[in-house]
Amino acid sequence: METRQVQTKIELRDSEEQGEVIEGYALKFNKPSQVLGGWVRFIETIDQRALDKADMSNVVATFNHDQNQVLGRSGVNLDLEVDNIGLKFKVTPTNTSYSRDLMENIKAGVINQCSFAFDIPDSDEAETWEESDKDGVDYDRTIRQIGKLYDVSVVTTPAYPDTEATVGERSKKRMPMKKSELEKRKFEMLKEEAIYELKGTTRSNTGGN
Repeated sequence: METRQVQTKIELRDSEEQGEVIEGYALKFNKPSQVLGGWVRFIETIDQRALDKADMSNVVATFNHDQNQVLGRSGVNLDLEVDNIGLKFKVTPTNTSYSRDLMENIKAGVINQCSFAFDIPDSDEAETWEESDKDGVDYDRTIRQIGKLYDVSVVTTPAYPDTEATVGERSKKRMPMKKSELEKRKFEMLKEEAIYELKGTTRSNTGGN
């Protein structure tokens, strides 16, 4: 499972039927992220058809992805709508203390970002990785299919900058082989240099004795 923070405006709206609701976009299509990743740096874009076959039958709305702070559930008080912009959500929070505190912080502008948790099918068509020509970026990743959406979450953490975004092992295997070979070759060269330096140090110490 992967999570992504997105910098989209979260709003509180008054509804005559539902009272105050929290709404915003959990994800947006065709909008490049900032640089993500740890050992591999990549920019990610979600294709406009990525949610066409996604399982969104049991999605929860949470605060900071905390399953103990559930705001709503699809089919109950969470509405999800896919449009040409992305995935829009609207949740009528339950009457709990953490929900009321959260809505006050949204009103004050202290909390204004959201996130989503998802996985990607084990299919070559689900994503593409291409070597990037951008400075400081290894790959351009396009997510073409999302398998399951687990939650949409209002979050306090920063959006894309400095976010450690991890990818699954299956996704790593889809990265271009060229990059893997370069990394392997670099490791072997460093290893050889370390062995050479170690041997040189050993000979020097022996000679000194």
